[in-house]
Amino acid sequence: MTDEVIYTEYGPISGDFKCAALGDLCVPGEGVQTGPFGSQLHASDYVFRGTPIITVEHLGDNRIVHSNVPRVCDEDKERLSKYILKKGDIVFSRVGSVDRRAIVRPEEDGWMFSGRCLRIRPHYRKIDSAYLSWFLGLPGFKEYIRKIAVGATMPSLNTKILHNVIVYFPPSLQEQRAIANIFNTLDDKIELNRQMNETLEAIARSIFKSWFVDFDPVRAKAEGRDPHLPKHIADLFPDRFEDSELGEIPAGWNVKKLSDLCSTQYGYTASAVDEPVGPKLLRVTDINKRNWIEWGDVPHCVIEPDARASYALQVGDLVVARMADPGKSAIIEEEIDAVFASYLVRLKTASLAHSYYIYGFLKSDLYAEYAEGAKSGSVQANMNAKVIVGTDLIVPPRMVMEQFLQAVFPLRQHLVANVRESRILAVLRDALLPKLISGEVRPKHAERHLGSAI
Repeated sequence: MTDEVIYTEYGPISGDFKCAALGDLCVPGEGVQTGPFGSQLHASDYVFRGTPIITVEHLGDNRIVHSNVPRVCDEDKERLSKYILKKGDIVFSRVGSVDRRAIVRPEEDGWMFSGRCLRIRPHYRKIDSAYLSWFLGLPGFKEYIRKIAVGATMPSLNTKILHNVIVYFPPSLQEQRAIANIFNTLDDKIELNRQMNETLEAIARSIFKSWFVDFDPVRAKAEGRDPHLPKHIADLFPDRFEDSELGEIPAGWNVKKLSDLCSTQYGYTASAVDEPVGPKLLRVTDINKRNWIEWGDVPHCVIEPDARASYALQVGDLVVARMADPGKSAIIEEEIDAVFASYLVRLKTASLAHSYYIYGFLKSDLYAEYAEGAKSGSVQANMNAKVIVGTDLIVPPRMVMEQFLQAVFPLRQHLVANVRESRILAVLRDALLPKLISGEVRPKHAERHLGSAI
């Protein structure tokens, strides 16, 4: 072992490491492969059931995203068999965000990749594919690959560019695997938190649907059945229905406009800045489809003090997109220095119970159907604040909303804790990667301290 460091286009690299062109570390004849040309496979060829085929949108943070993946039939899979993925392959974005990559895990073995991607197939005797995938995520490498991509308007990579990039690696496969294992462990914990959060979110949504859409407790009591709720909660639900403009609703409940339950405010017009100055600027794109906010990814902005106070987000605030993705919503669940951008509308309510009840409604199929029909604009769909809160909804008594809050708040707090933990682990992972590659930290030292972090 030497403490020598060499300085490369990617930053400092351990003097112990070897180097080689990426193509020379791959399976001969299969190393760097472009996906099928558009003439070989069209969007119209996709089927409901079949083999998944990934494109750039499915390249997450070194993981393949499984949502909304198109599929191809068996005949097309056989015809395009050279584009079938194997465990250990690495898929790169060929156009646009050319620094995005993801490793193929066992669950994606046999999937395919599209023409907007490049596939790397490392030779298992030359380099560990997991180590290689993490090396390709080195900040210095990502900056370098963006720099050498061709095309002024739309950056793009080709097989020659990717084949010739230099990779640095420990001579020992065992050490490569040790480095990869550190990041795999952190990444697996982040992924476990994500899966747990999806479960927590699904439970919260199912409670809302059961109580306020299907009215299961009311139906059970009306039919003389056990509602399977604690008595103090079951007693809050009536045992009969009554007619309303929305059809049958529980007796004693009301139909109101969403605007009756909240006030609205348009967001602040500001531009995000790269420096960590000023408050966070929450934008539509920062509200992900997983129904929580990854605050670590939200940029900062420069804002005047008076505006900062006026647009400051508080726990319990709801934000709904009026443009870009009208109707998409989130609830603020962390004390954080942040304001909201102009494409968002803030809804403020009378209490946290009201906020979580409205949030449940905003995430329901009922509101999704309303928003789809209420959007306007032939070029860019949009909903103004009046339209966002212009729908009717069923409003239960305050005590029922309070019990709903008691049921879902612990779930959401667990979710928030998982998001915070994942944020810390991601920061640790991203800080540790260049240190291990440079030799500043050795794998054994990192492993000893890893246990306390997860």
